[in-house]
Amino acid sequence: MDAKEWDRRYDQAEMVWSVGPNQWVEQVAANLPPGRALDLAAGEGRNAVWLCRRGWQVTAVDFSRVALDRAARIAREQLADGSLTTVSADLATYLPEPSSHDLVLLVYLQVQAGLRTHVVQAGAVAVRPGGSLVIVAHDADNPEHGYGGPPDPAVLYTAADVARDLQGSGLVVDRAERVVRHVDTTGGPRAALDALVVAHRPPA
Repeated sequence: MDAKEWDRRYDQAEMVWSVGPNQWVEQVAANLPPGRALDLAAGEGRNAVWLCRRGWQVTAVDFSRVALDRAARIAREQLADGSLTTVSADLATYLPEPSSHDLVLLVYLQVQAGLRTHVVQAGAVAVRPGGSLVIVAHDADNPEHGYGGPPDPAVLYTAADVARDLQGSGLVVDRAERVVRHVDTTGGPRAALDALVVAHRPPA
């Protein structure tokens, strides 16, 4: 889907995704000291706004202007402190400032391998010494053994794929694993399979 298609999708619903943060982002970031964060493919800003509420200064990047406008509105309503900055950009060409952020997020960017590698590596470059990178995706096994997410195998990947993308980046991979996320549905609880990678850049 391109930016216009995502704009239409976001325009047709009050919230496309859940309001609260992704559970893996919350698990990893809950105890981190606030600093500067970069949320790539931020969508409606659920992770970005959650971080802002915890004292972070966050830049949310997405190619859907509709989604970012919604994120900005939510931030104004909940925070009123200017801690969220939105940037409308295509991650195929967006290059963040090197060593500029204490935390970089990439959550459910489901794209083909070439673009995924480019974005992962660009995100890694943005992590400053002592900072962290958190990547969450629908795992490649999810269509067959899990729940939800896109069915197209071309846009699914594993934690091992991301770890390979990070080779040579200078980041140390702390976690690279398939994790189970429990989802409540009208048909009862279901188990979704996610790929989770957590990495850090050693302090200078």
